Amino acid sequence: MPTNGQITLERTIPTLTALPRPLFARVESLNAGSWTPSHRHDWVQFSYAISGVLGVHTAEGSFFAPPQWGIWIPADLDHQVVTSMRAEMRSLYVRREDCLWADGRCRVLEVTPLARELIKRFCLLPVEYPQGDSQEARLVSVLLDQLASLPEVEFSLPLPRHERLLGLCSELLENPEQNVTLQEWAQRLGTSEKTLMRLFQRETGLSFRGWRQRMRLLSSLKWLEEGNSVTNAALSCGYDSTSAFIAAFKGLFGFTPGELFKQ
Repeated sequence: MPTNGQITLERTIPTLTALPRPLFARVESLNAGSWTPSHRHDWVQFSYAISGVLGVHTAEGSFFAPPQWGIWIPADLDHQVVTSMRAEMRSLYVRREDCLWADGRCRVLEVTPLARELIKRFCLLPVEYPQGDSQEARLVSVLLDQLASLPEVEFSLPLPRHERLLGLCSELLENPEQNVTLQEWAQRLGTSEKTLMRLFQRETGLSFRGWRQRMRLLSSLKWLEEGNSVTNAALSCGYDSTSAFIAAFKGLFGFTPGELFKQ
């Protein structure tokens, strides 16, 4: 999945046909530009980056996890996983019958300190850990309970299914700094501004302004991750004011850019 001339590295997808235990761990050090082709699993996947930013792309939209957040990927969902910079990733594969509480949505979850320590401990266990009334099985039970209660955050970018509207969104994703107005887009698409506004809301669940702001803030993660200054990141994703960018960034992520990557 090469983008913008970046050297990319295709990752190998595990050739598992079934999970040996209710929970399976995968620990990876990913190079910059790593990606997987579109694929699906017969089990649920939860992946988060200790460092770096993970991106998961599906037909419904894109999901991003900065450090210490994770992405929940339902079973049977076609998806791609990408990283722009180096990342330390921890993935948990969960049998679908052991997380019946989960719905079928891909979403971004906050990894609490307790969940992080449980995942760290579980990743040290053998693949075929003891079951029954063992210490290992009890740890798995507690970890599954914690995964069920992780708070959801809005680090997703829904995509429309409407063909012409999808083309508009794709153009904005390629050039997040564009300042084309909704009225100008409506003229290009041969419709009224009100009609386009209603269509955008129906297809994405967000207003055009809200969608573009979220897209720009999520796009800025790549620039910040590469070590660019906050000002350069703001300008690169379409903000004229650094202070406005920082305020919007904190509104979405709950941290300023400096605070987020300091974690």
